[in-house]
Amino acid sequence: MRKLSLLTWERMPMISIQNLHAYYGPIEVLKGIDVEVPQGEITCLIGNNGAGKSTLLKAISGMIRRSGSIFTSDQTNIINKRPTEIARMGIVHVPEGRHVFPGLTVEENLAAGAINWHGFFGRQSYQNELEEVYELFPRLKERRKQLSWSLSGGEQQMLAMGRGIMGRPNMLLLDEPSMGLAPVVVTELFEKIVEINKQMKIPILLVEQNARLAMRICQNTYVMDQGQIVTSGKSVDLRDDPKIVQAYLGKLAMRKITALDI
Repeated sequence: MRKLSLLTWERMPMISIQNLHAYYGPIEVLKGIDVEVPQGEITCLIGNNGAGKSTLLKAISGMIRRSGSIFTSDQTNIINKRPTEIARMGIVHVPEGRHVFPGLTVEENLAAGAINWHGFFGRQSYQNELEEVYELFPRLKERRKQLSWSLSGGEQQMLAMGRGIMGRPNMLLLDEPSMGLAPVVVTELFEKIVEINKQMKIPILLVEQNARLAMRICQNTYVMDQGQIVTSGKSVDLRDDPKIVQAYLGKLAMRKITALDI
C-alpha cells in the first residue's frame, strides 16, 4: 500500500480550525469551533444528534457558509476556497448516507473518485489507486462489474470509502460510516479505517454516533453540543471520564473490543 510521508507530519496538525462559525441561511449552527487534527492520527467528533458534527465536516469541505480560519499543514487558510478546490488539495469528504452512483458499476464509481486529478494536467492513470482500493476491500474487486445499487449496505459504505481513497487524500472526513449497518459489518469497517490510517498514514476526522467504538480507534476526541466544543482530550482519558461515560457511552462503554484496540 502507498505510504504518504511529510518531513514535519509528526509535529504539525494536518488541519487547524480556529473560531469557526457556520450558518444555514441566517441561523448560526457552529459557534466558535476550535479543533486540530494531527498528522497520522484519527480524531473523532462525538455528541448527540443535532450537535453540529456533520455540519462541521460540511464547513471544512466548503459546502456551507462559514467564517473564521481553517489552516492546512502548509498554513494555507481554506476558509474562502470552493469545495472543488478543497478536494483538489486532498481534503476528501465521505458523506453520511454513502451516496454511491446507483447506475454505475463499482469500478465506475471508484473512477469517479479520481475526477479531481485524473486528466487535470494531462490524462493520468489511476490504476495504482484502484489496486490500492481493491487490496483494502477485496470484496469490491470481486464485484467490480456489478451495479452499485445491488450491493449490500456494508459494501456500499466500502465503496464510498474506496472512492474517497481514489481522490488521493491527504486527509479523510468520514461521516457516520456505521449508520444502519449490522454490528459484524461495523467491526470490519472500523478495522479498515484503522488500516487506512496506520498503513497509508492518512489523518482522519471521524464523525460517529457509536461513540464507544469511535473512541477505541481514535487518539483524540472532541465532544460537541449545540454547535460548540464542550470537552476535548485524549480518547483513552475521556472514555474513562464518568461524565462522558454517562452521557455518551452508557453501560457498554467498558466492553473490550480486542480487534479494535489501538
